[in-house]
Amino acid sequence: MRRITIILFLLMLTGFGAFSQQDRAKLEQDKKKVEEEIEYTNRLLEQTRQTRQNSLNEVVILNKKIGKREELISTINNEVQLVEYQMTQAQDSINLLEKDLKALKDEYAKMIYYAYKNKNLYDRLIFIFASEDFNQAYQRLKYFQQYNEYRKQQALLIQIKQKRLEIKMEDLASIRDRKNTLLTGEEQQRQQLTREREEKNKSVKTLSKKEKELQKTLKEKEAAARKLQQAIQDIIAEEIRLANERANKYGAPIQKTGLFALTPEEKILSDNFQNNRGSLPWPLEQGIISSTFGEHPHPVLKNVTTRNNGVDMLTEEGAEARAIFSGVVTRVMNVPNNNNVVIIRHGEFLSVYSNLDQVYVKIGEKVTTKQKIGKIFTNKLDSKTELHFEVWQSKTLLNPEEWLAR
Repeated sequence: MRRITIILFLLMLTGFGAFSQQDRAKLEQDKKKVEEEIEYTNRLLEQTRQTRQNSLNEVVILNKKIGKREELISTINNEVQLVEYQMTQAQDSINLLEKDLKALKDEYAKMIYYAYKNKNLYDRLIFIFASEDFNQAYQRLKYFQQYNEYRKQQALLIQIKQKRLEIKMEDLASIRDRKNTLLTGEEQQRQQLTREREEKNKSVKTLSKKEKELQKTLKEKEAAARKLQQAIQDIIAEEIRLANERANKYGAPIQKTGLFALTPEEKILSDNFQNNRGSLPWPLEQGIISSTFGEHPHPVLKNVTTRNNGVDMLTEEGAEARAIFSGVVTRVMNVPNNNNVVIIRHGEFLSVYSNLDQVYVKIGEKVTTKQKIGKIFTNKLDSKTELHFEVWQSKTLLNPEEWLAR
């Protein structure tokens, strides 16, 4: 029974080990991704600082960097907890092996003592010849043979257990070293986080002295956002009208709810877009989200709230926007303070790409997923290259982050 218990425990421990290894690999992957994002943010920050003047963009990037640093610290902390769990499991395994090894050694000592007391060959022969019949004599002879064999097996089992114990002790020492390394790394990241927060506070303090200028910029940006939204809504209304006309040609019923009437081909495209929610590629190859969907406090101005109808993505100068899904270019236009804007229709869904310096596509052109559609504009004053991106379902504004791959 004791051996069965040990086997079951070792099998259970093996399962825990595999589970821990999977968790560790996932945490390592997450940590590597966050570290790469921090490194990319550093590059963007360096480009912004080439202007040698404090800017709102610098504060935005620092905020993003601080958020990623906090995420990295959290990931490291999760790794530390996992390592502590592994240490507990390793120690439990060591305790069980030590207990089992002691029991084996005690049992083996008794066997050696018994063998020593009965080492006289004459006594063994007397014991065999004193048997009542031949069968009993044979059984007694087999007993001595099996006892010797069992004693050898016990000695071998002790060696195996001893080796397992040594391996577990080495594993525990290695895990402890890993924990110490992680704790050191976590402390370094916390120190770096403190410096970055101080750096951000310094920039915010400097920019706070330019409140009038920031207020003016904010008003211009809000006005541009309203113009863009109105333009998009007008375009959607026109697209719905045209869609109804096309549907009539196919004999499809016109929807009375103000939504798109889709041709069979458009319905398939729309369903495919819907089915890819949460896994659509980003509208640029590499970048960071500088402003998320919805309402947010202004990064500098107190008691001021801003609203974003999509997401803003900071990237490097020269970066290009790309289509997030197959579709048809329904509009290419220029909107003040948004530069060039491209709208691509995917059935009843539309994706909007604003702040393009150059446009590579034209109205009516069919595009494929990840196809380059234009070069993103770079503001030379603060070295900011930022794409504004929106997703609509008919007349409903959607949160783009819920549709893009993580």
